[in-house]
Amino acid sequence: MPPAAFQIVSDLHLETQQSYEYNFKQTAPNLALLGDIGQVANDALFTFLEKQLNRYWNVFFLLGNHEPVSGSWPAAKQRVHAFAERMQRLQARSTIGRFIFLDQTRHDVNTTLTVLGCTLFSGVTQEQAAAVAGRLIDFRQILNWTVEDHADAHQSDLRWLNAKVADISRTEPQRQIVIFTHHSPTTDERAADLRHRDSPVASGFATDLSLEECWTNPSVVAWAFGHTHFSCDFVDERGKRVVANQRGYAMRLQSTFDAEKTFVIGKEAGSSMLLV
Repeated sequence: MPPAAFQIVSDLHLETQQSYEYNFKQTAPNLALLGDIGQVANDALFTFLEKQLNRYWNVFFLLGNHEPVSGSWPAAKQRVHAFAERMQRLQARSTIGRFIFLDQTRHDVNTTLTVLGCTLFSGVTQEQAAAVAGRLIDFRQILNWTVEDHADAHQSDLRWLNAKVADISRTEPQRQIVIFTHHSPTTDERAADLRHRDSPVASGFATDLSLEECWTNPSVVAWAFGHTHFSCDFVDERGKRVVANQRGYAMRLQSTFDAEKTFVIGKEAGSSMLLV
């Protein structure tokens, strides 16, 4: 089975423009929306998502930290699950694509490539906890959400990723894995704006997972993320492709963002070459 082509975008922040109208050309059969697309309290977000389902075979979607704003994490997940169920019923009698909500979710794209996805959150350090709590929107505009809750959610997602990667690599060694998250899994200088390297809230955005199973296992051929408003595309020392393609706020768009860029992910059978 050949590698799979994706358009990977995050941080569209449609809530910061006048409407949720946002048009871009389809260049791949799969679309991955890696969080901070908009706010689930606004029905226009779901109109946008349904529009994409009329264009793509698969639409992968996960929650960023802006989707639950003005509500709670459980309420946000409930709304997305309800949308997913409605789209599944619609798909049974129409030609729309498949909506895959990535919330500790596995989806097999084909016989050799698997997507694992979750929000990830971040491992906020004790030294930065107060600054993160005071400055990040998560803890000011999401109901009943604390830094401690955030840290617990990070550990839950990380345990799940490690367990899934270990299990797949052991029981299905032919499978390649791509991981989609909102928060960044790396502090590699190539994956972040160096202006924020010493930020007092850096641990609210990225966590160094370099010693974790989900990062070191060779079955993981790519990892794509959002949240940092910084785009990158490189292959690390282990041969894993690290990708971010982030638009940013409407009033502060990122010049390196390209919604129409195609990412071909996976390795040809019998080859060690990671396709780009």
